[in-house]
Amino acid sequence: MRKIVCKAYGKINLTLDVLGKRADGYHEVLTILQGISLCDQVEIAKGEKGIKLSCNFPQLGTGTDNLAYRAAQLLREDYPQISGLKLHLTKEIPLAAGLAGGSTDAAAVLWGINQLYELQLSLEQLGQYGARLGSDVPFCLEPLTAIGEGRGELIRKCAPAPEIWLVWVKPPFSVTAKEAYQQLAQVKIESRPQTEMVLRGLQEQNKKLIFANIGNVLEYATFALYPQLISWKKEMEELGAEKVMMSGSGPTLLAFFNQKEAAQKLASSYNKPGWNMAVARTTNGEDIEGRVVYVE
Repeated sequence: MRKIVCKAYGKINLTLDVLGKRADGYHEVLTILQGISLCDQVEIAKGEKGIKLSCNFPQLGTGTDNLAYRAAQLLREDYPQISGLKLHLTKEIPLAAGLAGGSTDAAAVLWGINQLYELQLSLEQLGQYGARLGSDVPFCLEPLTAIGEGRGELIRKCAPAPEIWLVWVKPPFSVTAKEAYQQLAQVKIESRPQTEMVLRGLQEQNKKLIFANIGNVLEYATFALYPQLISWKKEMEELGAEKVMMSGSGPTLLAFFNQKEAAQKLASSYNKPGWNMAVARTTNGEDIEGRVVYVE
């Protein structure tokens, strides 16, 4: 094998609760993580020397500032048989959208190199590399449904989500996690997601229970910085979404639906110039099994 092309699925938080700030400067979180069908495509090929990264987004850095590059670098440091790599990212996940685009590309690089060079690293071992890159990377190695603790990097599986359809909507600006967490200390958190109830809903495959209890405390911070998000959220609720909430640190909004047709109807009627928007669904085992697009 000299080349592998695989899918890198996006991620949302069904719940995101921030429990406090840690001594190391990070925040302690409790979150339910969920993969979605929106994905990038990552091509990994054996090269002659060094790491060469290219991307269809010209605004995205292709050096050590890129998590995918750094993922390849980490494995190359420990496994001398990896003499050179050529990486190409074909991105569908928008940048700085709270959908883990950078993290999932890094995870796909770790997973793909493991396959390409037959390193025989377990998912847990790959996760240890991933945690050095970012909190979301370990989850993105197998993006189904899981509980995240610590910084979000301590992952344990839970009951899989039922098929839930969603419309992700990204306005034409970005928000960094740093901005959102700094603002969080300045705002009052009026309600928190009910994590245990969501876990029960997942166990029972009860969408109504899930929708009633999901939530994201970072909304209070990001909405304070960008109040226009509040009115956009209300607009989508009025168009029939079962629930609308922010993804990660934002500014992407997620409108949840029971049925694909209802999601498609909102996506076709709520179109704003300069916005990124698409319909997606929760990932399942078939998505993970079918992540390899091409092998040479």
